[in-house]
Amino acid sequence: MAEYRIISIGAMAAHPLWDERGEVRPAHATTTLVTAGDRRIIVDPSLPPQILVPRLAERSGLGPERITDVYLTNFNPMRRRGMAAFDGARWWIPEAERAAMDASLRERLEEAEEADDEDVARIVRVEQALLERCRDCPDSLAEGVDLFPLAGVTEGNAGLLLPQRRDTVLICGDAIPTVEHLSAGRLMSPCADVERARDSFREAIEIGDILVLGRDNAVSNPMRGPFGIGPGAE
Repeated sequence: MAEYRIISIGAMAAHPLWDERGEVRPAHATTTLVTAGDRRIIVDPSLPPQILVPRLAERSGLGPERITDVYLTNFNPMRRRGMAAFDGARWWIPEAERAAMDASLRERLEEAEEADDEDVARIVRVEQALLERCRDCPDSLAEGVDLFPLAGVTEGNAGLLLPQRRDTVLICGDAIPTVEHLSAGRLMSPCADVERARDSFREAIEIGDILVLGRDNAVSNPMRGPFGIGPGAE
C-alpha cells in the first residue's frame, strides 16, 4: 500500500475566492512524496531546488538522491521548478499532456524560426529537451499508485490515485486547486477545456475520500458520493 506525505503546500498568486487581484504572493504547486515499496516519487516539484531540497529533508528525512521518480501532473513551468534536484530519478508525465505539449512547442519553435527570433527559439528548445526527458506515465506508476486522468485545466492533466485500506487518496493537481474551489464547485482559471475540467472535477469528488489539492493541503472530501454538483469556470 502506497503512502503519501505533503512536502510543501502550494499557494495561488492571487486567490479569486478571497477577492484578491494581482499577484499577492509567489505562486507554487503542492508537492507530495509518494512511497510505494522501494519507489519514492516526488509529485510536482514546484519550489526551486535550494528551497525544495531542505523542505524534503525537513518533511521526510530524505535527500534528493533517494528519490527514484518525479511525476508531473501537467507541464506547467511552475510545477517543475525543482526538477533539476532529482536528475538521477526517472521523470514521468501523462502521455496526453506530453503529446499536447510536444505539438505546442513544435508550433512555437516554427513561429520563432520564421520570425528569426533566436531568443524565443532557444527557450523553446530547452523546453523541448526537458519534455523529451519525461517518459509517458503508465497506467500504474508503482504498486498502489495509479494514473487518474483529470484533463481540462490542461489538455492532459492527470492525478495519481492511491487506494488505501479504508479510503482512497487522490492527488488532484489543479483539477481542484484549493479547498475554497472544492467547497464552491469552482474551476481553476484559465482552463484549456472548461467542459472537460467540469467532468474531471466531478470524477475527482466521486472517487477521492482524501484529496491532495493542487494549491492547498490534503483534505477530507466533504462531497464524497454522487452529489451531482456542477462546477463553473471562474
